[in-house]
Amino acid sequence: MGALRRAATHHSKPVVLITNEISEAELLTAVQCRVVAVLPSAAITGQRLLNSVLTAAAGGGLMSPHLVGGLLKHIEQLRRDALTSRASSAVGFTPREVDVMRLMADGLDTAEIAVKLAYSERTVKNVIYGLKNRLGLRNRTHAVAYAIRSGWI
Repeated sequence: MGALRRAATHHSKPVVLITNEISEAELLTAVQCRVVAVLPSAAITGQRLLNSVLTAAAGGGLMSPHLVGGLLKHIEQLRRDALTSRASSAVGFTPREVDVMRLMADGLDTAEIAVKLAYSERTVKNVIYGLKNRLGLRNRTHAVAYAIRSGWI
């Protein structure tokens, strides 16, 4: 894998890898190094190699279903981790604050937010003021931008 990493730093072309076997961790590293096709060395033929190179050059990829399955499992785990991270990034904010911020991000003004959430306008203004003050934000736009960048809305 070291040679593959070194090659990836010098070249930006897709790579066809011929190997005896590859672990899931090695496959992830290989994909990071632009490997788009993995061929088992025991089953390599000239025609198979040519097809793999042409597929890679055309922007495609070629891997056994087992390897693709492993990659898909890894992608699903990354997605779950990202969702968990996003959900936990709102920690420290009340549900009321999150609801108000989401509606502000949707473009609703104070009166519309109050009606939508069945709060008084004063309550909505207090929530917005408390958020801006606690987080050191200048205005509503800054608050929405902060919430989006932080991933809690």
